[in-house]
This record gives sequence, C-alpha cells and structure tokens, in this order.
Amino acid sequence: MKSMTGYGRGSVAGDGFSASVDLKTVNNRFLDIHLRIGGELAALEPVIKKRISSRLSRGRVDAAITFERTSQIAYELNRPLIAGYVGALREMQQEFQIAGEVDINVVARLPGALQPARDALDETMVEGIERALDEALTELERMREQEGVALHNEMRERLDKIEALIPVIEAAAGGLAEIYRERLQKRIGELLNRETQLIELDHARMAQEIAYLADRSDVSEEMVRLKSHLQQFREALNSTNETGKMLDFLLQELNREANTTLSKSTELSIKEAALGIKAEVEKLREQVQNVE
Repeated sequence: MKSMTGYGRGSVAGDGFSASVDLKTVNNRFLDIHLRIGGELAALEPVIKKRISSRLSRGRVDAAITFERTSQIAYELNRPLIAGYVGALREMQQEFQIAGEVDINVVARLPGALQPARDALDETMVEGIERALDEALTELERMREQEGVALHNEMRERLDKIEALIPVIEAAAGGLAEIYRERLQKRIGELLNRETQLIELDHARMAQEIAYLADRSDVSEEMVRLKSHLQQFREALNSTNETGKMLDFLLQELNREANTTLSKSTELSIKEAALGIKAEVEKLREQVQNVE
C-alpha cells in the first residue's frame, strides 16, 4: 500500500549542463500532472508526463524541473528589436534636431536586445534530465511507501474497533424477540386493566406479532455482509496492487450496512453500536482518500 502524499528530488550535473527535479504529490481521484518547466524543455513535456505516469497511478503531481547550461553561453542579437529602436532614435534626432550619436551601452541594456543562443538539447542533456526525474520518482515512491505503512497500521486499528462492535449488536439482536414479548404483554396488561369488560387474549395472534417485529428488526444478514466487507478490506490492505478505489467502495458498503442496522432497530445498545461503526467508517474514509 502506498500513500498519495510524498516528495522527491533528483539532480544531475553533466558536461556543460545541470538539471534538478522536484516532485510533490497529494491525494487526487485520478493522476493529475502539473509541470513547471522552462521554454527550452517544452518539447520534452510529453516524455516527462509519460515517464511520471509509468510510475504513479493516482494523485496530483506538481513537478518543477530546472535546467541550466554551465558552459560558456553564446548570445545572439535581436535584430528587429535593435533596428526598430535605432530607427526611432534617428527619427527623433531629425524631427527635433537633436545632436549626438547612438550609445551602444544604451542599446545593449535594452531589454531583449541580447538573448542567449537557443541551441537544441542534445541526447546527453535529455538523458541527464531523465536520470534526475527517475531519481526524484524513486525518492518520492520511497516516501509514499513509508506513509502507506502508517496508513495501513491506523486503518487496521479502525477495523479492529468495528469488529469489536459486531458481537455487541448480535448479542442484543438475539434477545429482541423476548424484549418484544415482554413489551406487548405489558401493554396488553395495561389495556386490560383499563377495560371494564372481559377481553379474551389471543396468544397465537400475539406470537405472530412478536415474530413479525423480530423479523422486521432482524440484522443478521447485515452482520454477515459487514463481516465479509471487513475481511475484503483487510485483504485489500495487504495487497501489493493499487487498492484506493477498492477500499473506497468497501467503505460505502460498510456504511450502508450500518445505516440499515440503525433503521431496523429501536434498541438503544444496537443503535449505539451502529453509530460507533459509522464513526469509525468516517475516520477510515479520511485515510482511504490518501491511498493510491
């Protein structure tokens, strides 16, 4: 199991260049890659995204890649810009009869007049960037695995708490028929005491009513399904595959069984236990949202 939260960094220094990659990931339903790269690396964007998606399956990924040339940099002139600027100065001289010559220092300081020559990235540079990216991905995955271990342990504790509440519900549900019988007898006795005429009690009909109430509040099927979902949840926790979506589905089913149990019973102990299950499911949901 891996968490979707992590950070990784990689750097490479080559012949005439250096490259560094910073990766940060947080939880997201799908894989969502956001790149911050210079214009010189724009052509590599598809390659970089493909390399990231081959290692990660879910999460928002913020990738910042810095590339610098360390060898002597050649500059090229922005001729259209310089020509336009000098032409405007000449026109100003003629129109306003201003003496003087164009100062090269002024032209050189003109923004954009001198630009570093854009040489194409060679194969060595591309391989260096890829090595830095792989190094960052390896560190990121290591951190995500460590976070995953912590998530795994916490979720196991939550599952144990849910499993401890199931016998409480089963024990309380097993005595519901007797509880309903005592309630009906008490209610019927109260009604008989109020009536002056003699009323004959139909024991068969009362037994039917007790059976009906007990059947309507029977939660044995919910408990069977609850146990099954818990077992599947544990198996998914121990799986080496991406299990985030599976765990999210199982949480929906656990919550459904707890809600059904709440709606079926009026017994206080059963309701309290079902609410306890729902509370643990919500805490599990917070953790599962960060599982890859």
